[in-house]
Amino acid sequence: MWLQQINEIQEGNQKTLARCISYIENEVSGYEDLLENLPPSATPVIGITGPPGAGKSTLVDALIELLVEQGKSLAVICVDPSSPFNLGALLGDRIRMSNWYNNPKVFIRSLATRGSLGGLHPKIIEIVDLIKIACFDFVIIETVGVGQSEVEIAGLADITAVVVVPEAGDEVQTMKAGLMEIADVFVVNKADRPDADLFVKNLKLMLAPAYHKKSIPIAVIKTVASQKKGIADLLKAITDLLLIENENTKRSWLLAEKAFHLLQQKKMKTIDKRILKEKIEDAGKDLNLYTFIKEFY
Repeated sequence: MWLQQINEIQEGNQKTLARCISYIENEVSGYEDLLENLPPSATPVIGITGPPGAGKSTLVDALIELLVEQGKSLAVICVDPSSPFNLGALLGDRIRMSNWYNNPKVFIRSLATRGSLGGLHPKIIEIVDLIKIACFDFVIIETVGVGQSEVEIAGLADITAVVVVPEAGDEVQTMKAGLMEIADVFVVNKADRPDADLFVKNLKLMLAPAYHKKSIPIAVIKTVASQKKGIADLLKAITDLLLIENENTKRSWLLAEKAFHLLQQKKMKTIDKRILKEKIEDAGKDLNLYTFIKEFY
């Protein structure tokens, strides 16, 4: 059964791809057999992350347009918040990218975080690996941008672009330790705003100490996504980096990070928080938490 589904996905059947993603999301019986039969794929994965309001969705929409004009095909995964109080990002992504939903060269899938604290879907690794076997030239992942996802995306994407805006000086200063580690490209979007050039200059100065940790300096690209400005420069920076990254050890680290998360999920699958709560209540006030957790090792 699964081999037929895999063959259909490799032949470009987007309906089968969408259906198999749902199987993985909902952990339909046998979905692990599907994953175990996936062939290896070298389709590049580009992560687009950054704080809310930076213009990530508009930037992705502009990238889609440029790639389609170049005859490329791509899959876009939009990871949206699932909170009942904030569904704005989900609606925003659908509106901004609505031009591409019926384009045969573009596959778009929205995924809810489903309560995942990091801001990524709990089955994002498996879903990306499935999409990679389809006949796409690129896979783009746009994260919620809630903080931890900026770091988590580095374990998933071959190239990570962090999108910021000129007013984000203090925010970048606060997050810079993690951002320096994971950013391959910084995108200063809405660069037509006042003081954008000064922000870019200061950002490059902040990045300078991180140069020695990477084989090449971190690129800083100015864009105005709503006007399609700077998008070609961004795409060139990404494609240039893909050629370089393929030559170093980053792939091994990415796979190790993926393996760690998958093993973590497997180990934790048998632990139910409700059962933990009941046992803690039974233990009463004399509970020693560290002795208690030993039985779950």
